[in-house]
Amino acid sequence: MLDIYKDFGISQEVCDFGSKMIKNLEERFKEIDEVAEYNQLKVLKAMQKHKVAAECFNTSTGYGYDDVGRDTLEKVYASVFETEDALVRPQITCGTHALALALMSNLRPGDELLSPVGKPYDTLEEVIGIRPSNGSLAEYGITYSQVDLLEDGSFDFDGIAKAINERTKLVTIQRSKGYANRPTLSVEQIGELISFIKNIKPDIICMVDNCYGEFVEKIEPTQVGADMCVGSLIKNPGGGLAPIGGYIVGTKACVENAAHRLTSPGLGKEVGASLGIMQSFYQGFFLAPTVVAGALKGAIFAANVFENLGFLCIPNSTEPRYDIIQAVSFLKPEGLIAFCEGIQAAAPVDSYVSPEPWDMPGYDSQVIMAAGAFVQGSSIELSADGPLREPYTAFFQGGLTWNHAKLGILKGLQKLVDARLVNISQLC
Repeated sequence: MLDIYKDFGISQEVCDFGSKMIKNLEERFKEIDEVAEYNQLKVLKAMQKHKVAAECFNTSTGYGYDDVGRDTLEKVYASVFETEDALVRPQITCGTHALALALMSNLRPGDELLSPVGKPYDTLEEVIGIRPSNGSLAEYGITYSQVDLLEDGSFDFDGIAKAINERTKLVTIQRSKGYANRPTLSVEQIGELISFIKNIKPDIICMVDNCYGEFVEKIEPTQVGADMCVGSLIKNPGGGLAPIGGYIVGTKACVENAAHRLTSPGLGKEVGASLGIMQSFYQGFFLAPTVVAGALKGAIFAANVFENLGFLCIPNSTEPRYDIIQAVSFLKPEGLIAFCEGIQAAAPVDSYVSPEPWDMPGYDSQVIMAAGAFVQGSSIELSADGPLREPYTAFFQGGLTWNHAKLGILKGLQKLVDARLVNISQLC
């Protein structure tokens, strides 16, 4: 085993340090496997309930009328998330598109959008109009209000109560941390927040940005009161097989609004060809609980490795996990870049290239991204990225298998050792 790791340029010293960290993780990994087993059975039960058959994998083109596979898959998603309806389409290009679609279809001029969990993910700033952009919500007369989390990461309930007014139509709750050094929200916390909001104004639509959180716990936000959950199929629920796509699950009214915005008023869910990728959608969703478990093990391993080297890790090495993302603050740009170089070097695709910071569309800082993925931009596959700004945090996620996630972390550590940014000789 040591010989093959040496073939990847990983020293015995780094391997030994990694092995030392893994010895303490047996119980954590067992808990993750139990959640994966539960969610695997949940998905299987939904597929059996809706009689998924070989015919569901057939292709459709053009209008896509009477696409049995597409319609059945949406019933499967609705069952798993325990919602009235679902929209699962390849025509939804990414997570930001899914979120924009959910917001734009359920808000009208004069309405106000509220974020009670602080600043949204960078790419949503232009959707909302925090940073001016063509077609933003602000251009349509939709206003935005924000309540920051308290210093300890908890909700500012007093501030939220004051922010809700007669124009507050929709609340957006970002489950994951995005590019912020704040805790990810558990489903239980999200449920408490939704209950508090609906006690003030029952007709508010509560939408959860569920990206990176699917199948991490045994329940999803729609099971604790969310009117909509939104996500990307090239993250958790696609299982690494979906080549594109996004989903919106929730109340029938919210999903129908989104469908009519995605296609056309009067057409809604009736059109939208599956173009021969239904089998990937089904099989990816079936594998997703196990794939997510591997990614979670990688995240916990990364936290243990880098916390023991003195870096700030969010979550830390012992905290519960509510998404697949591990944030590690390297404090220096050289540390962030070296780690991302290691992740890229461990990839099955484009391992020979070196990632560099660049002015990425939708972001206000240069961003470095490492992702040698089978699907471009797939962050359920092994990847790491981060903005070139203090505290120079790498956001590590994914790994279709635990073994690949482990290799990526060791390779990232090796790059830091080689650059003399860390010294592990006294810790092995």
